Amino acid sequence: MKKLLYNISILLFIVSCIDKTNQVKELGGNAFGTTYSLQFYSENDFNIEKGIDSVIYMVNKSVSTYQVNSDISKINRGDSAIIVDKIFKDVFLISEEVYHKTNGYFDPTIGVLRNAYGFGEVKPLQNLDSKTLDSLLRFVGFQKVKLTSENKIIKMYPQIYLDFNAVAKGYGIDCIGRYLENKGINNYLIELGGEILAKGKNLSLEKAWEVGIEAIDSKLENRTYNTTIALYNIGMASSGNYRKFRIDSITGKKYVHTINPITGSAEKSDVTSATVLAPTCALADAYATAFMAMGIEESIKVLDNLHHIDAYLTYNDASNAQQIFITKGFKKILLD
Repeated sequence: MKKLLYNISILLFIVSCIDKTNQVKELGGNAFGTTYSLQFYSENDFNIEKGIDSVIYMVNKSVSTYQVNSDISKINRGDSAIIVDKIFKDVFLISEEVYHKTNGYFDPTIGVLRNAYGFGEVKPLQNLDSKTLDSLLRFVGFQKVKLTSENKIIKMYPQIYLDFNAVAKGYGIDCIGRYLENKGINNYLIELGGEILAKGKNLSLEKAWEVGIEAIDSKLENRTYNTTIALYNIGMASSGNYRKFRIDSITGKKYVHTINPITGSAEKSDVTSATVLAPTCALADAYATAFMAMGIEESIKVLDNLHHIDAYLTYNDASNAQQIFITKGFKKILLD
């Protein structure tokens, strides 16, 4: 039986070719607190790195909670006069769509919980009992935030803390993809922090881009892969709690990075990893996060009602044995 980890690593199959148009170009750098790698085909030479840096800057300036002067940080501090830009509006509307389609399991207002558990920019609360969680849940619920026709954000409570980190990275990858296409680059593969956007094909092999899915027991210093898949004009993202967790230094309790916005819990559901395919990386990013929180039964129900979204979910059954659920669309791209 195959297991997955939230983090996807790319296996690139590149062959050299005399024809310049079929020679892959490569670029790497830092973005959104992680690294990215880009493989693309282009006959033209231009400063692509500068363009990508500009895209990253604009996304961070709008929706990064790690930037103290970003629009979202100012809004979280109570500035109601901010007129949000197109980036913020896009991310807000994507989040609103996924929030409704996942019955509230994807919720960017979990920021107050994220901070309380120690996954944010402030020290964690030392007492996280049921009474404290109930009080914090008052400030959770995406329906408590509105985007006005004047492109301003209204919060029902000033304590509401918006956190788009579970969708903004994917959206940023989509923005980089649009930048490349505006430069006439239509065959490319972007990997950023384990998320992928594949467009066109691998011209060196004249077929779809092939990527590997990392095994759940893979080591950071010696990564191993269970299977490869073919990607063509699609976004892909994964989520999991294998390496993303925090252990309280006083109580010794383990808190996972995925937070259930319904219960306020930062404990594992039965889904151990979620790998999602979607038309955009932003959607794949958001749904992967939601499936981790909602568990296998709810995830399957939601997937049954979604179009153009496919998933590869690993989960623990009632006897704690690792199992796998794969949608029909995902099965079609498996190469082994």
